[in-house]
Amino acid sequence: MKHVILITGTPCVGKTTVAKQFADRLNASYINLTDYAKQNGLILGEDAKRHTAIVDEEKMRQMLVGTINQMQCSVVVDGHFAASVVPNGLSTCVFVLRRNPVELKEYMKKEAFSEDKLYENLLAEILDVCLVEALEVQNGKVCEIDVTGKAVEEIIDELFAIALGEKACFCGGVVDWLGFLDREGLLNQYIKN
Repeated sequence: MKHVILITGTPCVGKTTVAKQFADRLNASYINLTDYAKQNGLILGEDAKRHTAIVDEEKMRQMLVGTINQMQCSVVVDGHFAASVVPNGLSTCVFVLRRNPVELKEYMKKEAFSEDKLYENLLAEILDVCLVEALEVQNGKVCEIDVTGKAVEEIIDELFAIALGEKACFCGGVVDWLGFLDREGLLNQYIKN
């Protein structure tokens, strides 16, 4: 059976590393949405403020349907907007990777995120933006995975256990970063005006 598995989450949660290795272990094709957009002329321009490419999501959605349908094997799609560009009818499972904002902030600093981009993405993680988007579009297929402090192999084992039905898939309520930061007295350090 051909599976189309989406791996999404905010920047620096480990999507690409996990998705590539998960695809290898599954003997599946791998699609990184950023690379796919560049290779297929789907970049409309540059968001100067955010230093990110603006992607033609509607055109991408149409192209992805054709690309995925042509593939004979399972497919792993990696990208923070994967849930919104892969039609619900094509996907079989959506893994939303979550990372504690304290750990996430350190990863973002190592990647030299600008301060604006760092706090924008931290806020997205704290407010469950990728999870909410996935639930709105892919409801019934979404599994929230807390990757905080876990090695890549451990995360992949967890994804496989869920995919094989050996472990339950939980959606929503797995993490509460807002409550965590509030209880720890750290909220003001992670949410900037």
